[in-house]
Amino acid sequence: MDRLLNLSTILGGALLLLVLVSVRRAHIRVEYSVSWLTAAVVLLLLSRSHGLLEWLAAWMGVTYPPLALLMVVSSVFLMVFFRFSVIISQLKDANIALAQRVAILEFHLRSLHEEAAQQET
Repeated sequence: MDRLLNLSTILGGALLLLVLVSVRRAHIRVEYSVSWLTAAVVLLLLSRSHGLLEWLAAWMGVTYPPLALLMVVSSVFLMVFFRFSVIISQLKDANIALAQRVAILEFHLRSLHEEAAQQET
């Protein structure tokens, strides 16, 4: 049990460090890093707090506390992935709308150039 909890602590710390470095280097925006930081803190908190982990395992009806840790962490990561799927979908819709607006503006600009060329002749 201790090996798995120690590994979880190392992974949580690595995730926390990776997210902070990525934010500092502007590889990830701050508003998107909050979800990952929350996931890392949950992983670290549960992997270091044996009492909380045992209570959580009992509440979930799981006899092996590290299994409860893995279930909770998996659930948190699924929520993070879902959140990013929603964000990606919104960005895709916004990109489509923006491309359509640019196409309309290009059409109007070409029309104005054609009218100006006809008036010159």
